[in-house]
Amino acid sequence: MSSENQGKSVRASATEKYLTVALDGEAYGIAALKVREIIRYQKTTPVPQMPDFVRGVINLRGKVIPVIDLRKKFNLQAEIGERTCTVVVQIDLNGAPLAMGLVVDRVEDVANIPDDQIEPTPDFGVRIDTTYLLGMAKVNGQVKTLLDIERVVAPEVVEAVLAAA
Repeated sequence: MSSENQGKSVRASATEKYLTVALDGEAYGIAALKVREIIRYQKTTPVPQMPDFVRGVINLRGKVIPVIDLRKKFNLQAEIGERTCTVVVQIDLNGAPLAMGLVVDRVEDVANIPDDQIEPTPDFGVRIDTTYLLGMAKVNGQVKTLLDIERVVAPEVVEAVLAAA
């Protein structure tokens, strides 16, 4: 087989790694390449006049990072439990890398999800913003919602948090 044909077959069956997390009993996936670390949940410093889903900021090894509660962002039950943690991701904010914390109920595992197991986000028949969803993955008989972490939080919200901190 020529190297050109090999490249095509590799792309056709590409597999990506996703960190799967639980939010109010449901499974969500975040591209593993965006994840920098997972830390214990810690108290945040609130930032005034921010949306409800913005918990505030934390000091992570001398760097102030914004913390978003994904459960509140998605209008889910948001209680701090024993396994609640913060997933630190790196997003692109106007061309510059930015670390941001995402509060989740718990981290499940890292899943290898082939492209052919990912379906587009369904049409819900009403005007619902689904731009932050990459798709729906079928993993071991379960459906996991894959998040486009770059779009989950609008850049203007992150900029406002950083300016106020």
